[in-house]
Amino acid sequence: MTASDHAIKIAKIAAQAAFDKQAENIALLDVSEHLVITDIFLICSANNDRQVAAIVDAVEAALDEIDIDPIRREGEREGKWVLLDYFDMVVHVQQSEERSLYDLERLWRDCPHIPVELV
Repeated sequence: MTASDHAIKIAKIAAQAAFDKQAENIALLDVSEHLVITDIFLICSANNDRQVAAIVDAVEAALDEIDIDPIRREGEREGKWVLLDYFDMVVHVQQSEERSLYDLERLWRDCPHIPVELV
């Protein structure tokens, strides 16, 4: 099984919103064959807690425009790693140090990357 078309669509919208707020190293991983709870992980980096918050706000605003709201939001208080759960997609916005430490892409290395063109 691969990620649904709906999940890919919202992931690309979220990735563009993150990119627009200078998120770095944006990656979309198709985790649908390994997890039953979601199809895609969007992982991106930020330089500080303010940028993490700006990226999170931009992703939420972009998806809110198409009437999609997160079912869960975690980590906002610390600002080092914020998780937005959209059921079909989970967004991980991490400060660069957190991303290096937890290295989600290594943990999910057998999951295919979804190509996305950001402008």
